[in-house]
Amino acid sequence: MTAANARFDRAMARLDQSVRNLGTRLRQHNRIEVDTQRLVHERARLATELDKAAARAKRLDDSAHDVSRRLVDAMETVRQVLAKAE
Repeated sequence: MTAANARFDRAMARLDQSVRNLGTRLRQHNRIEVDTQRLVHERARLATELDKAAARAKRLDDSAHDVSRRLVDAMETVRQVLAKAE
């Protein structure tokens, strides 16, 4: 009977340790889930910011191109006026 009690006690100790280990793993899993969700939201926010920045850069590039074209036109007009004045 004593041997059976000892085996039972060891089995209960192993079961208790397994339950504690499972609890630890579940807490770790929950932390990982929370971190993953946070990263997903952060990624979405950054993707939105990147899209906005890319759109703004495109508008600035288009504006710079337009300004450059207008400057060239203005310089050509000045050259034509100066050429007529000579």
